[in-house]
Amino acid sequence: MTQGPIDLIRLVGEGNSVVLRIKGKETRRGARRTDVLTSEFVVETPFISGTLNTWLFPADLTEWQQCLDALDAGQDITWRDATRAPALSMERDETGERLRVTIRDNMTTLTTVTVTVPMADSWFDDAYDRLEQVSKTWPPTEDH
Repeated sequence: MTQGPIDLIRLVGEGNSVVLRIKGKETRRGARRTDVLTSEFVVETPFISGTLNTWLFPADLTEWQQCLDALDAGQDITWRDATRAPALSMERDETGERLRVTIRDNMTTLTTVTVTVPMADSWFDDAYDRLEQVSKTWPPTEDH
């Protein structure tokens, strides 16, 4: 049975949303067999909307966990900045009640978009649950 999409990242409120939706898992074959998660960023505001396809590797999920921990501790984060993939940055505003979320695609579209969304402490529990759900639904397999 095929699992439906899961939103790994879901930031929604006040008419704006930024979602990273995991659509499934593929195995890429080359010198080594590697699992990738097929994904898409979905951005919607009253002004703009768009999607950007991307792959996630097992190391990306580990890095996302570290970014969640840092963000939960009050730090600003940038996820996947040193890769050949779209990067995601999150910065809290001065009040701590909003996040400025930036998606930067320096490889394909050469586009950057920043969206502001409300930030509640309860979001972290949901974010960790989403990460766990993705890891359980599509566990990485060993390289062969």
